[in-house]
Amino acid sequence: MEVFADARAVAAAAAEAVVESANRAVDRSGQFVVALSGGNTPRGLYERLAAPGFAERIPWDAVHVFWGDERCVPPFDPQSDYAMAKEALLDHVPLAEGHIHRIRGEDDPELVALEYERLLRRTFVAMTGPPPTVPGARFDLALLGLGPDGHTASLFPETAAVKEVERWVVPVQAPVAPYRRVSLTPPVLNASARTIFMVTGAEKAPALAAVFEGPHDPSACPAQAIDGAEWFVDAEAASLLSG
Repeated sequence: MEVFADARAVAAAAAEAVVESANRAVDRSGQFVVALSGGNTPRGLYERLAAPGFAERIPWDAVHVFWGDERCVPPFDPQSDYAMAKEALLDHVPLAEGHIHRIRGEDDPELVALEYERLLRRTFVAMTGPPPTVPGARFDLALLGLGPDGHTASLFPETAAVKEVERWVVPVQAPVAPYRRVSLTPPVLNASARTIFMVTGAEKAPALAAVFEGPHDPSACPAQAIDGAEWFVDAEAASLLSG
């Protein structure tokens, strides 16, 4: 875990990590495959990545963008994770349309989950079996957030999605609106070469303390289902940690 002064510092550090991961992945395999996070926390990161003088540091022609989850709303809806990323980042960088792989929140969640898993399997050349863990056949970077209830992506407490071990993508019934969502599952997220949680704000402090200092119970605190992640947090979010 790295603790920063505020949300701006978290976004700045995360942006440097994205640039580092992107260039390392392209040097190794010729492409950079990233899973974006939704919600409000990553907006500052996306805006920084799109800013002049920074965007030029990423080889956008080799970038493929996926999402860790999506709300089941149209792509122009203000609650859409795709819409937020499009507004803050995608509209401002030279990323080919065919390299943007959104989750179709406007369609039937079960069918969308099956199709998104097929897309991921084609991308990673793994039509059967568990997610590969070798370079060039997995996410090079997965960006995640943390909800006040300990959820990440759309893996909510006491839901079947947290315990999923075979499917890569599942429909989810969330406890808060929008209630219908589609989410990647722990197996495919844990196969990522690098995973970064961004956590900011005092309202996230109890959840962050539960992740690190509470009992290990991923069903109750789904962020604990993600292994080996780096955590970029601000001082407010870290305020309840004892260490």
